[in-house]
Amino acid sequence: MSAYGTMPFHLETERLTLRPWAESDAAGFCSLLAERGKGTPTVEHIRTSIAELLTATATTGIALLPIQRRAEGDFIGYCGLIIGRSTVEEPEIAYELFRRAHGRGYATEAAGAVLDAAIATGRKRLWSTVGSWNTPSLRVLEKLGFERDHVSTDDSGEVVWLTRSLP
Repeated sequence: MSAYGTMPFHLETERLTLRPWAESDAAGFCSLLAERGKGTPTVEHIRTSIAELLTATATTGIALLPIQRRAEGDFIGYCGLIIGRSTVEEPEIAYELFRRAHGRGYATEAAGAVLDAAIATGRKRLWSTVGSWNTPSLRVLEKLGFERDHVSTDDSGEVVWLTRSLP
């Protein structure tokens, strides 16, 4: 059993709701991933991915959560904690939003709520890894107090590793 508390899986901000995945999120998730320009996954593949995310959440006590705008009720992306390139003790914060939702502060708002949720688990540090080309994402993390730790290279190019100590 982990020495850390379970992350809250329902988060609300002034404009956003973050909640557990549902099968009904599959089509929106497909569309979001298609914006990456690497093809569109099938809805069935995404349903399997959602089931895997829910299983991982039950095992690790951390979650990647869909983001909905409260007023509109529409799915605009995801944000949460993942193991990714890190560990369950020091997880990564991850987020991705539809392009139509960029530039409105939603990523900062959602990530701020996830940061508070991570603090509530008793963790002492978070990581994030971002492509060096992704200036808007780096700006979001810097607003939230993340600092650059180092740079590595993978098949996609340069990856900036950032950390944030938690109170």
